[in-house]
Amino acid sequence: MYHTILIPLENGPADETILDHIRPLAKLTGADLLLMHVADGWVARNYNRFELAESEEMRDDRAYLERRTAELRAEGFVVENVLAMGEPSDEIVKFVRQRHVDLIAMSTHGHRFISDLLYGSTADKVRHLVDVPVMLLKAKM
Repeated sequence: MYHTILIPLENGPADETILDHIRPLAKLTGADLLLMHVADGWVARNYNRFELAESEEMRDDRAYLERRTAELRAEGFVVENVLAMGEPSDEIVKFVRQRHVDLIAMSTHGHRFISDLLYGSTADKVRHLVDVPVMLLKAKM
């Protein structure tokens, strides 16, 4: 059923919601987990364009992914991680088109910012632009 589950993480409390839900599903199906975070600060969005040095945000995000990866590996999961840079929805969609993924599992908040109201949420954009199932769970806050 599911061989590879992509889990976009925010580096925040909402991540617990999706990880708590995915653990039993991944155990049941024997799926590998692929953790992804998209750094979206100014440096991350312009990193390649201006050949910038990695920002503190990017270093923190990379360390967060490594911690989460280590936790899940210690529980017996096969886990990889990727730190992407740019607009979260665009980077998630691009990644899914380049890599075989059977399921995208992500948490959602509903509308948090004015930009969500004007442009739609990351989860909303992703679910409309990919051809694989997307599991959305409302974050417990």
